[in-house]
Amino acid sequence: MAVDDSVLERISVGVGNTSAGVARPGPGEFVGNSLADDLGIRSDAKIVIVDDEPLNVESLEAFLVAAGYANVVSTSDARGVQDLLFNEQPDVVLLDPVMPSQDGFEILAWMRTEKTLRHVPVIILTSAADAGTKLRALELGATDFLAKPVDASELALRLRNTLVAKIYHDRLAYFDSLTGLPNRERYLDCVDWALRYAKRYGTVGAVLQVGVDRFKQINEALGPAIGDHLLRAVALRLQQCVRETDFIARAGVRSAETVVSRLGGDEFTVLLPVMARPENAAIVAQRILDMSAAPFRAGSREVFITCRIGIAVFPTDGLTRDTILRDAGVAMRHAKLSGDGYKFYSKDLNAKSLHGLSLEGELRRGIEREELRLYYQPKVDLRTGLLCGAEALVRWLHPTRGLVNPEDFVPIAEETGLIIGLGDWVLAAACGQLKAWRAHGLAPSRIAVNLSSLQFRQRRLAQTVRDALANAGVEPGDLIVELTESAIMDGGPENNVVLNELKAIGVGLSIDDFGTGYSSLSNLKRFPLDEIKIDRTFLADVTSDRDNAGIAIAIIGMGHSLGLRVVAEGVETAEQLAFVRAQDCDEAQGFLFGRPMPAEEFGALLQTRGLPPCPPRA
Repeated sequence: MAVDDSVLERISVGVGNTSAGVARPGPGEFVGNSLADDLGIRSDAKIVIVDDEPLNVESLEAFLVAAGYANVVSTSDARGVQDLLFNEQPDVVLLDPVMPSQDGFEILAWMRTEKTLRHVPVIILTSAADAGTKLRALELGATDFLAKPVDASELALRLRNTLVAKIYHDRLAYFDSLTGLPNRERYLDCVDWALRYAKRYGTVGAVLQVGVDRFKQINEALGPAIGDHLLRAVALRLQQCVRETDFIARAGVRSAETVVSRLGGDEFTVLLPVMARPENAAIVAQRILDMSAAPFRAGSREVFITCRIGIAVFPTDGLTRDTILRDAGVAMRHAKLSGDGYKFYSKDLNAKSLHGLSLEGELRRGIEREELRLYYQPKVDLRTGLLCGAEALVRWLHPTRGLVNPEDFVPIAEETGLIIGLGDWVLAAACGQLKAWRAHGLAPSRIAVNLSSLQFRQRRLAQTVRDALANAGVEPGDLIVELTESAIMDGGPENNVVLNELKAIGVGLSIDDFGTGYSSLSNLKRFPLDEIKIDRTFLADVTSDRDNAGIAIAIIGMGHSLGLRVVAEGVETAEQLAFVRAQDCDEAQGFLFGRPMPAEEFGALLQTRGLPPCPPRA
């Protein structure tokens, strides 16, 4: 079920609850003096009383409960107060500074050094009215003073004002203005608290890092207003995905509204501070994936997103903030690379991540040192049996690793943005090689170059293609630009604008790996295409798998009905060749005709026309 505009507009912005159920007032909103006006503040606030006199504690508790403060914790034994404050994480502390078991000033000083408590307001309850006592309390960070015996009406007013000030402070300092979720600063405090809690009490918790796929693309295609609506809707659904039953209710364990945070951009986090077992994190992760599968509605448009989630469990994966956040980030990146919905962190993933970082640095240097090469795979006209073109494929000739598999470095290039510069080089180098072959009277009729989705979204793409053709002196009709099905189909009308700009130049347009995405006949006819390439997976068992055979036949028929050239990829056997020829497929490429080869070897092939036997169609 899609979330419509009205729901998006109603999502609360800046909700800074410290426990579930009640929205705090926003900046500039008036909080009245009546119990009805500030009931939310009273019922929501957690107040800790620290006073060594049981009668004082009893009377304060009775007054606060009668005044509507339902969440009151007290102690007359100051020796365990640090553990109490750490576990409870109160909104306000009422503290007697003079106690026989422990100096209240020492407690105040400790709170101001404890990261999760340093901003908690402390109201001093003292029978000493001398200037020295007040000055010392102020130096240590006390918020306010009340003389004993405490006047009930004065306590009510000062407590209310303190809470309102704290709400405003927390709103500005700790909550994301767009989604109302806790921000990075608040999240880091919560993680620190959860890790210390786990270390102290031997509990198990987890951090889930949630990334929204393709959000930048959606934001660029539909505009920042829709992007903001989408982030608010995601925030709301994430809050609905986390339930109190996902973690153990213990003193101080935060509610579901504070464990969901926005780190920034399109990244969110879920903190499960105390779990019954680590498997609970997978249950929450799957719930988030199910949530993201339902479309979001923005105006008249339905927006589809997917999420990738990395999970780190503590203390198993670490007991420091930096370690656990790094582990969750590593797991999320591998979930994105593998296409999995979520991944738990493991040492193996970390080793792969370190390898990827090393490879990224080497790839940057490799580009600078011109270690990249273009290989060319033959394309054959199935009607004549003659070589008719080639696909240019990038390879990395590493000085010590040898020939690096594209599957190892191309995803890294895409993730880091290096693919844009790399793709521009491939385009220019392929056009330059075509010119060199032509100068010797040797050239295929067309050469195909793959463009990444990141390149496709570059506004300067059409000019980049023009420059590559002009610098090489190559005719536009000699070049085919190949784009993946998802790159063309994702996004809005802007994609068609870019395709039409390329078409106006005169280059051919092809969809690569066709059949693996979600194209339809109505989608295809909207784009100015020349060619579709059947993904190799449909040919792997085409002679024995009726489903694959049916899909391949349907793609060929659909392509021809639209006047498109159809190319079969991955032709490796004579049986596969016979199948695609029987279906009137136009062209083919695959190991049966030749593996990708260096330019020199492909040039020799052009000179001798030494293709494997492929007789013309009868």
